[in-house]
Amino acid sequence: MNWENALKDYSHYLKIERGLSANTIENYSLDVEKLIKWIYANNIHESPVSISEEEVQQFVYSLAKNVNARSQSRIISGLRSFFNYLVFEDYRKTNPLELIESPKTGRKLPDTLSTEEIDALIAAIDLGKAEGERNRAILETLYGCGLRVSELIDLRLSDLFFKEGFIKVIGKGSKSRFVPIAEATQKYINLYREYVRSYQDIQKGHEDTLFLNRRGKKLTRAMIFTIIRQLSTASGIKKKISPHTFRHSFATHLLENGADLRAIQQMLGHESITTTEIYVHLDRSHLRKVMEEFHPRR
Repeated sequence: MNWENALKDYSHYLKIERGLSANTIENYSLDVEKLIKWIYANNIHESPVSISEEEVQQFVYSLAKNVNARSQSRIISGLRSFFNYLVFEDYRKTNPLELIESPKTGRKLPDTLSTEEIDALIAAIDLGKAEGERNRAILETLYGCGLRVSELIDLRLSDLFFKEGFIKVIGKGSKSRFVPIAEATQKYINLYREYVRSYQDIQKGHEDTLFLNRRGKKLTRAMIFTIIRQLSTASGIKKKISPHTFRHSFATHLLENGADLRAIQQMLGHESITTTEIYVHLDRSHLRKVMEEFHPRR
């Protein structure tokens, strides 16, 4: 078994057996490709089956010279998953990363926007342009529903259940969930549908896609990043923001206003409550309010 075939089989496994998204599979594959490039560059003639723990450890040491601790940790995690697959398929007896520890990175708290900053971003949208109504609906949906960018661009007309007050979202691992949608967000989506989308020449295969580009096709992740970056500059916001910043802000503002952490977990589509708990660290004053309101000896 050579590296290229092993990586190809591993990608199929991630897609078919584990049901991971294309973006996640690409990231896992990139981690393995980094190891493969290092092996070729150092004239190491070992296969995925025969490479030793010592050789993999040399690669991990080389990472420390070029990437930060967080990136090192992610690559090690990706490689550990790859070799676990080889062990699972009986190609190897052991995982060469079993005893290799990831560097300590600490927990990075996500950046958030205040409601005033979100209002400023939306106010910077030029509604006189053809894409203005669409861009406003996009930002209102990102913030109003806490969606990932991939979930936003995959949103379909058939996923909108406005009468019931929900939208259907396809999240990581193709798992679906229903997220509440406020009437204000519904209003902006309907304005976009009625005054912009209904007049577009929609390409075949994109008839059910909600947010379209000027050519009548699904928007890309890169385009959403570009829209937000341009609005950030126009509104004078100095923070480094991305589509995910709206998701963080959605969760943080809900928590600050007394929402239950389990409810936020369900809306965000987090498998584990520990992922959602990071938002508790953003504003500990919320914990004090909970204690004062609910503890019998408050």
